[in-house]
Parts: sequence; C-alpha cells; structure tokens
Amino acid sequence: MKRRHFVTGSLLFASGCSAATQTRSTQSRVTMPKKLRFAVTDAKGLEALQRDYEPFRAALAEVLETNIEFFPVENLLAAAPAMLAGEIDFAWAGPSEYVVLRARAQAIPVVTLQRQNYRTVIAVYAGSGIQSLADLKGKTLDVWQLGAAASHLGAVKILLDAGVDPRAVKIIEPDADGRLARLKTGKIDAASRALSRYLATLKEEGLSAKDYPVLAQGPLLPGDVFAVSSQISPQVSEVIRLRMLERRAKLMQAILAGEALAKRFGGSRLSAANDTDYNMIREVYRVIGQAEVLQ
Repeated sequence: MKRRHFVTGSLLFASGCSAATQTRSTQSRVTMPKKLRFAVTDAKGLEALQRDYEPFRAALAEVLETNIEFFPVENLLAAAPAMLAGEIDFAWAGPSEYVVLRARAQAIPVVTLQRQNYRTVIAVYAGSGIQSLADLKGKTLDVWQLGAAASHLGAVKILLDAGVDPRAVKIIEPDADGRLARLKTGKIDAASRALSRYLATLKEEGLSAKDYPVLAQGPLLPGDVFAVSSQISPQVSEVIRLRMLERRAKLMQAILAGEALAKRFGGSRLSAANDTDYNMIREVYRVIGQAEVLQ
C-alpha cells in the first residue's frame, strides 16, 4: 500500500514537472513585442499614471521581459477607441470599462485583479425616515460617478434585485461637494459607494455608521481586468497571462507600493480572467438603456 502511494506521488510529481517544462517551452518559442503601450482606464492623464502606477509599470516590464510605455487616456471610455485604432496594446480596466473594451475593441481578458469584499452599499441618514429600498422611489440617489461599477452600476443592480425600477429613482452625480454629510441636510436622500470608499469616507468626515447606516449592500462585483488588444497574437496574449500569473506576487507588491493603490487594492489577488463573470455588468448597462456601449 505504501509503495502504491509512492508510485502515485511520483507520477503526479512527474506530471507537474512535465507541465511546467511545457509552459517554459511554450514561452521560449514566443517572441514578445519590443514595446507594449499600456493604459489604465481610470487614471486621467500621464501625470496620474506616473504618480500612482510607475512601480507597477516597472514590475510589469520585468515580468513580461519587454518595454512598457504609458499611454494616457482622458476618461473611462477613451481606451476602447484607442485600442481599436492600434494605439494601446494592453489595458488595466475597471469592470464597467472592460465590458466596453471587449465589445468595441474585442479586447482579450488575460488576468483579473479581484478586490477584497468589492461590493456596493447604499447609505442613508438615520433620521431620514427611509427604511427600505422601496422608499427610494421618487428620491435622489448620489452614485458618485455615472458609469462606475462599484457606485453607479452596483447600485442599479441592488435596486433590480430588490424589485425596484431604477427609473423610479433620481440618479445623480455629486457636485464639487461629494460628502456623505449631505445626507443629513437633505440635499440628497441616499448615496451609493464602494464599501471600502464608504468606510473610508466615514473616517475622513468623522461620521458614525449609526448615523449614516447602510440601507442595502450588493453582491460581490467582478474585479478589474488586464486586457490585451486583439491585434496582439494569441500566442503573445497567452504568454502575458502565464507570466503575470507566475509572478503575481511581484506584481501585487508593486501595486501595493504606493499609498493610493494600497488603499484600493489591499487584500486583492490576481487570477485568470473569465469573461462571463462580467455578464452582471452587461445586464445593468442594458437595463439603464445604455446597451449601445456594448455594441
């Protein structure tokens, strides 16, 4: 019996070695482009890229064994036409921007960055009299940023799951004053935020969760996506995926090197991307009458 276990273990070890050897062989046969132009969909302009993403750019260049060059974009959806035009080879996209990249530029998802407890919450003022999501009909909901997955689209998903027609709620972006404290003044009736942003805002504004409670929270949202242009060969795309997963610890260390990204992505993990995980985002786009962004 012991001998049988030893033989089985030996076969498994040999199989693992064979797979690793095959992976290295596959990578060695592929010639990487001399340069990949890299965009981050929610980093506006070159200055923001250099300030917050330089450690990651440097680590990515080392992992992929090629030059990585920043390509700045001016808004959440600008990466799609740039990738379609051949100006971007590789993009770090939030969930909502990814489905647009996929639809309009046929971007290939390679790796997902899944945030810890990444979900939407809808908060209200305790003295508002709002007790349920149904009470938001005819009321104002501040979604922080229209089109953003964790605040806007996640809030719509919460309403849909509760049987509340999102069209019955007045959805707005905040003005220059985006504080949760506005809930007490009645300027807004409810506010949707990523859970992490909600908790951070309570701390920043010196507010109590008892006075500004969560009315409802949504399901876990899919993570950010690293997506490759469809103009890059499938072989190169696969090597990018393999190398990013093999060296994920180094890449996560680089992501968390700066304070801004550490706040957002602490506890996150990198894994292989699965396009179907983003169908919930596509569903919400269709419900809010913006199916055209997926075409």
